[in-house]
Amino acid sequence: MTIATMFVPQATAEELGWPEKEELKFGFIKLTDMAPIAIAYEKGYFEEEGLYVTIEAQANWKVLLNGVIDGSLDGAHMLAGQPLAATMGFGTKAHIITPFSMDLNGNGITVSNEIWKQMKPNIPKMADGRPVHPIKADYLKPVVDKYTAEGKPFNMGMVFPVSTHNYELRYWLAAGGIHPGYYAPHKGDVSGQIDAEALLSVTPPPQMPATLEAGTIYGYCVGEPWNQQAVFKGIGVPVITDYEIWKNNPEKVFGITAEFAEKYPNTTIRLTRALIRAAIWLDENNNANRPEAVKILSQSNYVGADYDVIANSMTGTFEYEKGDKRDVPDFNVFFRYNATYPYYSDAIWYLTQMRRWGQISEDKSDDWYFDMAKKVYRADIYAAAAKSLIKEKIVDAKDFPDFATETGFKPAQKEFIDGVTYDGTKPNAYIDSFKIGLKSGDKI
Repeated sequence: MTIATMFVPQATAEELGWPEKEELKFGFIKLTDMAPIAIAYEKGYFEEEGLYVTIEAQANWKVLLNGVIDGSLDGAHMLAGQPLAATMGFGTKAHIITPFSMDLNGNGITVSNEIWKQMKPNIPKMADGRPVHPIKADYLKPVVDKYTAEGKPFNMGMVFPVSTHNYELRYWLAAGGIHPGYYAPHKGDVSGQIDAEALLSVTPPPQMPATLEAGTIYGYCVGEPWNQQAVFKGIGVPVITDYEIWKNNPEKVFGITAEFAEKYPNTTIRLTRALIRAAIWLDENNNANRPEAVKILSQSNYVGADYDVIANSMTGTFEYEKGDKRDVPDFNVFFRYNATYPYYSDAIWYLTQMRRWGQISEDKSDDWYFDMAKKVYRADIYAAAAKSLIKEKIVDAKDFPDFATETGFKPAQKEFIDGVTYDGTKPNAYIDSFKIGLKSGDKI
């Protein structure tokens, strides 16, 4: 499949032309990784592109996606899986694209105090008595087995069926020998709980701590600040960050409809420029701007959590058990490591997990994965925006991929918690490499 390139490369802002649509409304969920949108607004980057933006928090991911589809929102902070799932028709059918990846890492898995008490004896300790990290799901498995033997369902929360959190939680559980269950959309079963040993269900991010405290779930995977909130409230213990599950994994994206990009090409490239500049600001000078960013995000119109809760992770640390604060300088990455580039291989990883757990019911060819990634992850738009910023000397070319040679595929990645290597150019071989999950020829 050939994807048309809509934009003229290497144009300055003046050559790009003025935005066709100047007044825009963007949606977000109250999570720290919406930061590029807040910073682009607060630092005037949108206005410098001739864009007059309103930013509104949304109730949940479904409401947010529907808003972009029906046009009440022009774009939004999205789960990386949302544009892919919508475009291929899992759930809501609509062609959503992303020209901009919003961040790397930023999630964690938290368990209740009671589950932590049962896990802890299984975990090796350092000389000072603190647990050795990363903490694998191997140490949770005896607890899950005990609940199963007693006939009690082991319930866990994640934020949305096509969220990174769902796939990371599933990945971590399966790596420890705990089956997280299958989907069977062709049979009308989208619970994701077929054959499950741990039962995963959806809880909106801000409600995670309260749902854990109520005992409805025993653990969850969510973005910040809702893991650190559990520590501050004394109701749970984050056991692992997604950085430890898959080092420098992609997280959120900025989503718009393909129709919007086609109708408003100048607007699209200009909003991408503003977001790139915001991401640079968030990471520059070794995160020197993070305290200011935390102050902005703590406002009620953005994330609305206490400054200290947001700062715990945004400023390069992460607190596990109360008092066990460790350095995780890359817990939130907004620009380093080409974080903002929409890599095809990132899109393909999400698609492989959709297939692994049955959201994609039947085998697809490797070419299908490549075509779907290129249809949704619009590296051409990103490159045009970045090249125009480079040409104007607003940004430095060395901080971006070499656009002349970039393929959109990262080198094979080895830093996963189970030691399995991911090569985005071989999606079916990757799917078949797991002990737990659907493989070639399998259908529920």
